[in-house]
Amino acid sequence: MQLKFDKNQAYQLEAIQSVIDLFEGQHLNSADFQFSYTSSQSGSIKFTETGIGNNLSLSENEILVNLNKVQAANKLKNDEMSAALEKLWYNEIPENKNSAEKSVIAANFPNFSVEMETGTGKTYVYLRSIYELNKVYGFKKFVIVVPSVAVREGVLKSLSITFNHFQEIYEKQPAEFKVYDAARLTELGSFAKSNTIQILVINIDSFAKDANVINQIRETGIKPIQYIQHANPVVIIDEPQNMETDLRKKAIANLNPLFTLRYSATHKNFYNLIYKLDPVKAYDLGLVKQIEVDSVLTRNDNTGAFVSVDGFNLAKQSVTARITIFMNEKSGAVKKQVIAKTGDDLYSLSKGWDSYKDGYIINELDTESGYVEFSGGNLVYRGEATGVLTDQILKEMIDATVENHFKKEKEFERHGIKVLSVFFVDRVVNYRSYDEKGNPKAGKFALWFEESFEKWRNMPAYRGMYPYTAHEVHDGYFSQDKGKFKDSKEGKSSKADDDTFKLIMQDKERLLDIKTPLRFIFSHSALREGWDNPNVFQICTLNETKSEFKKRQEIGRGLRLCVNQNGERISERSINRLTVIANESYEAFSKALQSEIEEDTGVKFEGRIKNARLRKKVQLKNKWLDDALFLELWDKLRSRTEYKVDYKTDDLVNNCITALQNMPVIDKPVIYRERNAAKFIRNKEGELIALGGEQRGSKEKIIKDVNHDIPDFVAYIQSKTELTRDTINRIILSCGRLGEIFNNPQLFMDSVVKIIRDEFDRIKINGIEYQKIAGGAYEMKLFESAEIDQYLDNLVEVKNQNKTLYNYIVIDSLSGPEKKFAEDCQNRDDILFYVKLPSKFRITTPIGPYNPDWALIKREEGEETKIYFVAETKDAKASADRSLLRDTERRKIQCAEKHFSVINDVHYRVVGAVSDLKI
Repeated sequence: MQLKFDKNQAYQLEAIQSVIDLFEGQHLNSADFQFSYTSSQSGSIKFTETGIGNNLSLSENEILVNLNKVQAANKLKNDEMSAALEKLWYNEIPENKNSAEKSVIAANFPNFSVEMETGTGKTYVYLRSIYELNKVYGFKKFVIVVPSVAVREGVLKSLSITFNHFQEIYEKQPAEFKVYDAARLTELGSFAKSNTIQILVINIDSFAKDANVINQIRETGIKPIQYIQHANPVVIIDEPQNMETDLRKKAIANLNPLFTLRYSATHKNFYNLIYKLDPVKAYDLGLVKQIEVDSVLTRNDNTGAFVSVDGFNLAKQSVTARITIFMNEKSGAVKKQVIAKTGDDLYSLSKGWDSYKDGYIINELDTESGYVEFSGGNLVYRGEATGVLTDQILKEMIDATVENHFKKEKEFERHGIKVLSVFFVDRVVNYRSYDEKGNPKAGKFALWFEESFEKWRNMPAYRGMYPYTAHEVHDGYFSQDKGKFKDSKEGKSSKADDDTFKLIMQDKERLLDIKTPLRFIFSHSALREGWDNPNVFQICTLNETKSEFKKRQEIGRGLRLCVNQNGERISERSINRLTVIANESYEAFSKALQSEIEEDTGVKFEGRIKNARLRKKVQLKNKWLDDALFLELWDKLRSRTEYKVDYKTDDLVNNCITALQNMPVIDKPVIYRERNAAKFIRNKEGELIALGGEQRGSKEKIIKDVNHDIPDFVAYIQSKTELTRDTINRIILSCGRLGEIFNNPQLFMDSVVKIIRDEFDRIKINGIEYQKIAGGAYEMKLFESAEIDQYLDNLVEVKNQNKTLYNYIVIDSLSGPEKKFAEDCQNRDDILFYVKLPSKFRITTPIGPYNPDWALIKREEGEETKIYFVAETKDAKASADRSLLRDTERRKIQCAEKHFSVINDVHYRVVGAVSDLKI
């Protein structure tokens, strides 16, 4: 298998362009164009004593102007926008013995942050940004700093599998990537001297301390890190929330970055945020899997007497314990932490949860031994839990995971999708331990898993599905040290373990191959950050004690959209469902995950986590192929079409000229200078705390005497549009705005490109003509592909299947116009038949495929003639006034009208209700 990548994902291109736009006005890499008018100003590279380095010709204030434009364009909130260019990392803190106040000298580089939800292609975005920064500005040296082995291996794998993809996009631009290895220091010399794109991946712990090899003076008389410093690299920080300590900040500053780009889904601090794709936006756009919860407690209806001792509070006169118990809430059992003292009764503290009725009065709090003793004789030690997570519950959780796995693998078989499941364990010995000779021994989790797997494998519905034994389909990865597998507490390395490490961490394609037996992966903490796999569909956390990891960390391993055996990404929402097998109620899990997301990102995630118990199967009715009304309607709709675009180049030129004449003036850059004084003090832990600052004045200045390199702008515009050089020349020379290119070349070119693209789309849509393809028809099996699992909050139950094909109608939401439309179709006598068109019923357009909503047969009262409609549902205002729709929506509707105009007897309408369907 070879994974395929979509180079046209709009949200990824927006993130990449946001980085490029930060350096608007930086001298372009003229090698990409045929010629360049040059000034005496330096470009994007410089020659140093150790090789070739990056060079930034923009001033701080010019970057700040660009930053403000990018933030405004991406509609960031006021508190996310920058009043000044943040340069928070420092090189030194001068001593001041007379005061606790310290002045901070900022390191001379800016930081920029990109927030992208886990699973949306963060690594792809920053790797492609490297190539784009080289293409546009000529930067050559890049360092990717990672926090852990798992993240490092993920980045290296991404570099490997995207290499050919990027070579195709960027016309085989020479590029080399390597991982820092203290045993191969000579590679740093080639990194510094090479005149091609150089990408160095390095773990933060490899250079954070003075004792690291890279920071030691060698026999050559220099420190190896100086090769990186002289290259003045663009530093990309993966998961920067792990690098906020003083030690790590100084280490990154010591790389001498040109600037840093920080990529994460969970930033601890935003430094000049430039792009934000939060969990809500990613989820609503279908860029990640849906999340559903299968609660084992709901299955058993037995939550038990759960008690977790989290710690003790010591005061002069009293001792209390922090204990997590089940609270008796309206929604059921919800885990909450309480503060308890000797004599307290958990029955009262839990608001009357029946499981604590007898034997749960606290007799003693022993802080020295670290336990709580209850009146029933139970001792619960700090860090341990009793009650709900008995072996019975843990075993049931494994069985629920295997059940979900079998159901999905059977369902996805026709799509060529392999299903993976991940178990997180808190004690590795529960899965596997080793004897003195290094031979593995199965723990109770492994034994329970194999028992469950064999049970489901021999069920009639799944018999013959797997040619593998239970032992062959599961394995574990727990920690990794110096390229060798070993468990950090209880195990030793073996060749089999090394093979597992390579399969899980390095060979993603083989793991995704349906012929590879491994389908169930057990891990401790090693896979909780930096690793994911698109085909993880189940995640189960088997903790006998309270987990120290956030739910969001764990589900992040399976959010990425899945791929089939051809390596193609599958976007159907009905397929992309991540099932979390939880040891708490659906309500409790949802509330906790929503709280984590809101705490991390500031956005509400309500209503988006689904209950697996409320999932229904959307099915075709029996003998649907014999339904005369359906066959009659389908005969009208089934013809495929192709389009041609008829337009006159003169019209396009004139439209572009008019639009360019009306575009905003391209001014010279404006520098806004603000003087501030900031104060910092040290807290008890020795950390620097900002006390704020005061503004001391401001000044605005237009730059008048900066000479810009003027690239071959015609070649640049041609590379971004479909027009010939002659057509572009006619537009540019006739618009009267060419002189403004000297004010800001990059902004001028990008503005022209945007206008030309928009006018070209408009004139193509206006001049589009469709015609039927001889013998071309949609296949009726499209309706079989619409047999899916869906949740009740996206379904309208069908009461009369004589009028349609399915038992449920799938809608976007219960609050939108589709729900009322579906109900009216069922209830109105003038609607003889209706069907929601499958998502794969697509009409081709110049701006992407279009899928209409409904097909219907209507008969007016007192009339015999049947009328055939295809309907697009919008709310009442948008259906009446299309200017309220997005440009893309409006233009696709225009194409649909042209398509259906050549389909005999079918009327296409955009409506807010069934009553709007009129000829």
